[in-house]
Amino acid sequence: MTATTETSETTAGGMGPGRPMDPSVPAPPAPQTLEETGLSASQVLSLTLKTLFQQGDLSGQEIAERVALPFVIIDDVLLTAIQRHFVEVLGAEGHSRAGYRFALTDEGRTRAQSALAASRYVGPAPVPLTQFRPWVRKQSVMDMRISGEALGEAFNDLVLSDDVTASLGPAVNSGASIFLHGAAGNGKTAIAERLGSIVSTEIYIPYSIIVDGHIIVVFDPVYHERTSDADDDEENGTGLVRQSFPYDRRYIRIKRPTVFVGGELTMEQLDLQVSQYSQIYRAPFQLKAAGGVLILDDFGRQRMTPAELLNRWIVPLEKGFDNLTLDTGVRFPVPFDCILIFATNLNPRNLVDEAFLRRIQFKVEVRSPDREAFTRIFRMNCQQTGIPFEEAAVDILYRKYYDPHGIKPRGCHPRDILHHITSISSYEGHIPSLEPTLLQRAAEAYFLVMEEEYQPGIAPISSKR
Repeated sequence: MTATTETSETTAGGMGPGRPMDPSVPAPPAPQTLEETGLSASQVLSLTLKTLFQQGDLSGQEIAERVALPFVIIDDVLLTAIQRHFVEVLGAEGHSRAGYRFALTDEGRTRAQSALAASRYVGPAPVPLTQFRPWVRKQSVMDMRISGEALGEAFNDLVLSDDVTASLGPAVNSGASIFLHGAAGNGKTAIAERLGSIVSTEIYIPYSIIVDGHIIVVFDPVYHERTSDADDDEENGTGLVRQSFPYDRRYIRIKRPTVFVGGELTMEQLDLQVSQYSQIYRAPFQLKAAGGVLILDDFGRQRMTPAELLNRWIVPLEKGFDNLTLDTGVRFPVPFDCILIFATNLNPRNLVDEAFLRRIQFKVEVRSPDREAFTRIFRMNCQQTGIPFEEAAVDILYRKYYDPHGIKPRGCHPRDILHHITSISSYEGHIPSLEPTLLQRAAEAYFLVMEEEYQPGIAPISSKR
């Protein structure tokens, strides 16, 4: 059997069946001193002043929560701010400075506005690049190992040939890049998304990193799904002041990401993008995918040539790191730690040269289903839609459409034809079924079957003179 198809939809975030999440994910230890944060006193002071400028008066503990640093570090910063007349104490709600309420002075507001002009970033303190790189290596996706059982669970709603499943398991365990190719409609995208779901254990990523004084936002709620943590609750209802964090709160615990990009991808999106208003950089897709899976769907249809895209990633695939550039010209390496999956329905030999194919370690052809696999796919889709399956329906499709018109069966056909049947039945007010007349109406609406063949681009000759 040499077939695959998608029988249900998944999100681009890769949510689906997979191995259970590891409850013992190593967390980055909380810094106890300013030196352990890797940040300078002026950087933490600027972030503190910007937080007060944006939020208004706050207690010492509230400031610590918002900048995601233990109060023992913020305490020293607040003392400096008081001495330099940047903040003033409005009152006290406890016996320590964690309960004092702080507000900006006029001089403090001026300093905060100056800091905001340089960067409008306000939020958890950034993680220096020197700390980010080793943490990515520590929780690398290259160290992931999946079993045949986990692979089978992830693909239990697909019909896959044995050679496809035999290739995918070793490919994921190797952490190498994967090239999925084959005709359109046979489930390459569905396979890629489910590979993302298989590696859905948990990791920690920073909200942002800092390079040469510039903030780069890494966390993206579109691709990063936060997971619950008993220690994440900021309010415990006891009224007690938290003096220390159980882990470095500059990081957030998420499921390993699955980042999905398609034909809309541009070369600029593979590098840092900065907002001229906020002076905040956004991480490119490959950095957001760190520790997870990056899926490049419809490869060959992007807004750049395949050669340009592949040349951009030759070094990352070969060396395991990528080079990014700030607007100031500063160039720096970041980890390229993701399973890169290419999916295309174009001929790979027309897209890439031998040198690049050599760097893509695993090539998996996703072929069209034979009749046995097609029947299984049809039956599974009927079960999902609640339409009773009829073996005769498969015979009608082969006899009236596939064989006489030279149409190749695709894995997506059963799903799409059943959708047509459901739409027709809903419009006409009757129960969907595989009744032959209804099936043929759906097939006629779906397949491009014409009474007479003609040459594209040549208009028919009119009988009128």
